[in-house]
Amino acid sequence: MENTQILSLHQIYKNYGPIQALKGVSFDVPAGSVFGILGPNGSGKTTLLGIIMDVLKANSGTYSWFGQSTHHDQRKRIGSLLETPNFYHYYSAVRNLQITAAIKGRGADDIERVLRIANLWERKDSKFSTFSLGMKQRLAIANALLGKPEVLLLDEPTNGLDPAGIAEIRDLIRQLGTQGTTVIMASHMLDEVEKVCNHVAILKKGDLLTTGHVDEVLANEDMVELGAADLTRLEDVLNALPGVKSIRRYNGTFQVMFTESKTAEQINQICFEQGITLNYLATKRKSLEARFMELTNN
Repeated sequence: MENTQILSLHQIYKNYGPIQALKGVSFDVPAGSVFGILGPNGSGKTTLLGIIMDVLKANSGTYSWFGQSTHHDQRKRIGSLLETPNFYHYYSAVRNLQITAAIKGRGADDIERVLRIANLWERKDSKFSTFSLGMKQRLAIANALLGKPEVLLLDEPTNGLDPAGIAEIRDLIRQLGTQGTTVIMASHMLDEVEKVCNHVAILKKGDLLTTGHVDEVLANEDMVELGAADLTRLEDVLNALPGVKSIRRYNGTFQVMFTESKTAEQINQICFEQGITLNYLATKRKSLEARFMELTNN
């Protein structure tokens, strides 16, 4: 499955009257990835999910699932949780899944497997009404996994959950990713994408700002803090370094941003060769939060 794309979007536009919800969005979702579509509310995430699920029509642009441009017959390969399913409160977890499997026409023999994945097998005979918020959401994900879809689509999967429920759902998504399911999830929460996803597309008001491996989206924003006994000499050396984006003084050290990633060893060696012995060196990856604020506030 290396390097294959589960989903490819090409120049997707969507208007609601004068409002442009999506403005030429293009990106690829690699097979086996946990892919985060990240953006503040109103950025077009839910519209995008609606289009790729054939619930909404794009004004222009194309997308393909599994390398095929025709979309019939592909729904069986995709499990989605775009809104909370209507479970019956007085039925057990198993009974609820039996009902939805019957409606879907598949997955009746898959109930034990999905309940075990969602860590609900021990509670399979408990009524839905007795479940915590996190358990209810885990049952909804189990429901979406009926019939072994290759892709799971989630819209804001931790919305409205308490901290314990959020942790449960994040653990479950990470676990699904390690087992080879491709997960595509929309989220407005940075730490969620940083903790759960390995690929990301960042949207703002319908524009795609950046996309790539989470580490790559971050890597070009590494910041290094350096200190030495002779700060003036250190500053001269830093100013002469290739690939320096910015230098600023901070608490008796320099904070340096590089346009491309440099390892601590490389920086240490360069300074040493210039006759500077560093007494402090720390690489601080700029958090996705700072990057996201930068991207979405401009």
